[in-house]
Amino acid sequence: MQKDVAVVTIKGVMPTANGCAIFLGNDEKTFVIYVDNSVGSAIQMTLNGVKKDRPLTHDLIGSIFLGLGATLEHVIVNDARDGTYFARILLRMENELGRKLVELDARPSDSIVLALQQKKPIYVARPVFDTVEDMTEILERVLKQQSENPGDDETS
Repeated sequence: MQKDVAVVTIKGVMPTANGCAIFLGNDEKTFVIYVDNSVGSAIQMTLNGVKKDRPLTHDLIGSIFLGLGATLEHVIVNDARDGTYFARILLRMENELGRKLVELDARPSDSIVLALQQKKPIYVARPVFDTVEDMTEILERVLKQQSENPGDDETS
């Protein structure tokens, strides 16, 4: 499977006028997926290890997986059409009835939160990764600007 996919990590989470930009990438390239504010916040809280008083939706889903004996194996951003990304979550279930792999259709944003929470890999299908625009330089510029002007991003 490794030749068919690229392993990516979260390189940055940036607020935008309509939500958040999630920069995903590796040493080869970085690309962006736009998500709504609530999922962007969930990704940022997970990255920062923020403890929550009450479980959020993604925490609940993780608890449901645990209760059902399901383990998240990985997530994969498997398609992109007209600026919309698609993802799949791969679960491994093992119980008294046997072992089973379950593949679920999911939004990449939700998939990313779950993968981060469970410390599991995030893959991007090679055809998707090869066609996305490389945003590495833009991310580096934004991060440099933020480090030179701390606090500016909080006022916008």
